[in-house]
Amino acid sequence: QVQLVESGGGLVQAGGSLRLSCAASGRTFSSYAMGWYRQALGKTRELVADITSGSSPTYADAVKGRFTISRDNAKNTLSLQMHSLNSEDTAVYYCNARGGPCGDLNSWGQGTQVTVSS
Repeated sequence: QVQLVESGGGLVQAGGSLRLSCAASGRTFSSYAMGWYRQALGKTRELVADITSGSSPTYADAVKGRFTISRDNAKNTLSLQMHSLNSEDTAVYYCNARGGPCGDLNSWGQGTQVTVSS
């Protein structure tokens, strides 16, 4: 398995911005598909953004135009730049890595809390 450590969460006012980071272990980071998920209190975990090993991103409709996912394969890091935050973005955000050389990887980080105050 791959170890994933998220950082960058916190409390921000509505309309503000935050940048989340996910540091990954392992020597085959570039082969992973990576994603950011979030889980709000009382709700199921949902996909926020995904990026393939070839750096092709996809976004949930709720965050299109506001969030940007990116990866730095040289630094084994995944990022999520979030702008125009609103109260509905309040959740625990999780980093996910899947695929890898054998195709059987599915690892999760411990999560980082993002709270947007109105």
